[in-house]
Amino acid sequence: MKRFFRRWYGAWQRTRLGTRITLGLGALALVVFAAVGVTMVGIMHGYLDRRLDEQLSKSQNTQLPQLRETHGSPQSVYSWYSALYKVRDGVATPQPGGQLPGDAKQLAKIAADAAGGDVTRNIYLHDDGPYRVRACPVDNGSVLLSAAPQKDLDGTVRQLIWVEVGAFTFALAVLVVVGRLVLRRGLRPLADMAGTAHDIASHDLTANADLPVRAAGTGGGAEVEELRTAFNVMLAHIDTSLAAKTEANERLRRFVADASHELRTPLTSIRGYADLFRYAAANEPAEREAHLAKIRSETTRMSVLVDDLLLLARLDARAAETPLRPERVDLAELAGDAADAFTAGRPDHPLTTALSPAFVSADPLRLRQVLDNLLANAAVHTPPGTAVHVSVAVADSFAVVEVGDAGPGIAVADQERIFDRFFRVDDSRTRGNGGTGLGLSVVQSLVTAHGGTVGVASEPGRTTFTVRLPLAR
Repeated sequence: MKRFFRRWYGAWQRTRLGTRITLGLGALALVVFAAVGVTMVGIMHGYLDRRLDEQLSKSQNTQLPQLRETHGSPQSVYSWYSALYKVRDGVATPQPGGQLPGDAKQLAKIAADAAGGDVTRNIYLHDDGPYRVRACPVDNGSVLLSAAPQKDLDGTVRQLIWVEVGAFTFALAVLVVVGRLVLRRGLRPLADMAGTAHDIASHDLTANADLPVRAAGTGGGAEVEELRTAFNVMLAHIDTSLAAKTEANERLRRFVADASHELRTPLTSIRGYADLFRYAAANEPAEREAHLAKIRSETTRMSVLVDDLLLLARLDARAAETPLRPERVDLAELAGDAADAFTAGRPDHPLTTALSPAFVSADPLRLRQVLDNLLANAAVHTPPGTAVHVSVAVADSFAVVEVGDAGPGIAVADQERIFDRFFRVDDSRTRGNGGTGLGLSVVQSLVTAHGGTVGVASEPGRTTFTVRLPLAR
């Protein structure tokens, strides 16, 4: 039995929602109809019983005065049984002139009980069926008994029951059919959303992450409209997430390819100079020293590249391990030191400064690296003699550092990618115009790690990189 109910419940759970709701409404309507029908039948049966009792009482009350005077025979009303009984010592004896059934023992007992007052009872006569019996005393020792058949009353009640069964069955059928149609129409938006989900499932997200499918249509009520809106918001979020993931994968692919290329170039040079050094081992010391110097130079450049890559990786994973050691520092002092180093190392680029004290909570070594990278970028991408300017000021609770130059400027299309890793304005693989292509990426990552922002504004004759860092509290 338990397995049967479990199987039945599983089949019910697998049934469509519209069918389950329709069956549930049908069951609820059936219960309501049954309750209404039973109530109506009970009320009707009670009403007919009261009417029959009133008729019995009215008929007997009409006969009582005459029977008290004449002690004659009672009148026969309709198809009723009627008789006058003499009651002595608890035994009721029918008087001549009455109309009684063949088996009148039950009637005699009721007449005997009525010697002390009115009695009304239901009995069943074997040959005649149910009867309603009323007995009332006429005078001392006499009792008038009347018995009315209940066949007509029960027939009326049975007819009412059949009418109710037919009417309620028809109403239930109409309710189920119409309810199913209404539910199907009301649940159509849900079916449309299910179709949208199937379209998405059949969409090849590996080839194209774009999700052009959305749940369309109107109607269904406020709840369905809310579900449709939430469904479309979810699809938009998935679409954005997939696009971001695709873009991240593409950036990772480019990053790996560029990093491989950048590392392969110095490694190839080192291997070539090592071969030359081996062949030139027997030559003059000056030639060997030249080859060693080239090897050291390429090794240094490769070390810088690897250090930048490691720094970027640590900044990307700073939730696990932060590479910053913040302390209270004066940004103007750091900018002054960076300017002095730039003037000594790049004498062909005149440098001017405008430094105001601005204290920030930051890692001084990393901020110095930001300033050095910005100054080096200005020197590398401008011709000799180009003026460079560094300023530090305070504005709106932020320390603002500006590094500008009077060079040829940066194209608008290149400004959007200027902070991408391994991006070069000239898009070349030569080393004549720049370094590894990671300098500005390191600048952006370090500034972001300090809670600041960095931007660029450029036009022919003027390029300015602006760094904004929150002031120390």
